[in-house]
Amino acid sequence: MSERVRVRFAPSPTGHLHIGGARTAIYNWAFARRHGGTFVLRIDDTDPERSTQENTAAIMSALRWLGIQWDEGPEVGGDYGPYFQTRRHASYSAALEHLKAAGAVYPCFCSAEDLQSARDAARAADGSAGYARTCRTLPAEDTAARVAAGEPHTWRLKVRADRGDVVFDDAVRGESTFSSDVLDDFIVVRSDGTPTYNFATVVDDAEMEITHIIRGDDHLSNTPRQILVYEALGAPIPVFAHLSMIWGPDGKRLSKRHGAANVEDYRDLGILPEALVNYLALLGWSLDDKTTIIDAETLTASFSLERVSKNPAVFDAEKLEWMNGVYLRKMTADQFVDRMVPLLTGAGFMTGEDAAQRRLWLLELAPLLSDRVKRLDEIVPMVAFLFTDTVTIEEDARAKILEKEGALAALDATAEALGALGDFSPPAIEEALRSVPETTGIKTRLVFQAVRVAVTGSTVSLPLFESLSLLGKERSLDRIRAASSSLAD
Repeated sequence: MSERVRVRFAPSPTGHLHIGGARTAIYNWAFARRHGGTFVLRIDDTDPERSTQENTAAIMSALRWLGIQWDEGPEVGGDYGPYFQTRRHASYSAALEHLKAAGAVYPCFCSAEDLQSARDAARAADGSAGYARTCRTLPAEDTAARVAAGEPHTWRLKVRADRGDVVFDDAVRGESTFSSDVLDDFIVVRSDGTPTYNFATVVDDAEMEITHIIRGDDHLSNTPRQILVYEALGAPIPVFAHLSMIWGPDGKRLSKRHGAANVEDYRDLGILPEALVNYLALLGWSLDDKTTIIDAETLTASFSLERVSKNPAVFDAEKLEWMNGVYLRKMTADQFVDRMVPLLTGAGFMTGEDAAQRRLWLLELAPLLSDRVKRLDEIVPMVAFLFTDTVTIEEDARAKILEKEGALAALDATAEALGALGDFSPPAIEEALRSVPETTGIKTRLVFQAVRVAVTGSTVSLPLFESLSLLGKERSLDRIRAASSSLAD
């Protein structure tokens, strides 16, 4: 691609960053990086009731967490700002004056009640519901006088009667045609002076010299009207690429009813940003129909609109967790510890200073966890037994394991075998534990299960020998003896 590439992601800060919006941002970012272009972040904050600074900050924080950095936009700057729509009124006013001078717009004095009555009458007559262009043929002198007198009015785009159908080549969907019958003289500026979405977004995209508009197909119906605005302004029309929606497993648009729907929700569930970017990139795009694990470098070097599917993608939370597990297992022990420490300090298990002092101990723990967890939020409950002085034994584990015949004897024999050890490494612990069945006649399975429940409180835990070694000799023996005493009592 020889032409300059400028793309934009323009979220409305009426909520946090939705998974669908995140995928749109990823595609725009990857497309810009692939072609050496510019990725612009613009905040479309023209909904005064729902747009908040908190939501804006949350969206930017989520993008940064994903590793998506914008080249122009809030907190970065650029030559095409401001990058908030609420600060761009001068641009909209200038564009309106340009359209007035070109005779491309006209004032409409119809009230909301008048318009509704006209729509109702049109539906009853022939089923149409468009604007009847009532004010289009008013004498210019009369309209000028009424505007000057302050009579409430909107400004409508004067769509040429001979314009014909709007046809454009969508980079994802192919040729798209919209009948001129549905393209009435739509409003570009409301009676309070604020621009409509289809006007403001075109003015912004034209002034920011956006070359490709990659967005969800819920905006497809806006495209013909936006093309008409481009034409009226005499601005180049960008390439449009409309992405199919992301569905939940029930075939409906992904939302909160399907569980987590925002980027932060998945962050809090323990999903890695690189895994989420990988997964979302594959919801509608593929590298080669077989590669599943794709890092950001490969994505940005390979992304193309030609391989974006027209079909809706179905969000599969289990596949995302599987992919997250792959990324966790690919980490080095040092990388895993770096991700784990904030969770341990957040749970109150240790301070940052403790973590630094116990780095070697944490490095021993890391591979035991990375092979077993699919999400980072599974770490804290899995290691809690290592950070408490005592454990609470689960009732089910006590009934099914510790109250079995032979469990008490197994614990007492284990305490004696472990107490004799000078070396409390996993191999030495294993050798000592395997000697217990030989000397007592108790089955190996029961011995190991009883010790596991005694020291961790559960039948499911990290590998037994390593757990005992990490816990330490004295703490391990204290727990085994405590469990034995409780059974004896």
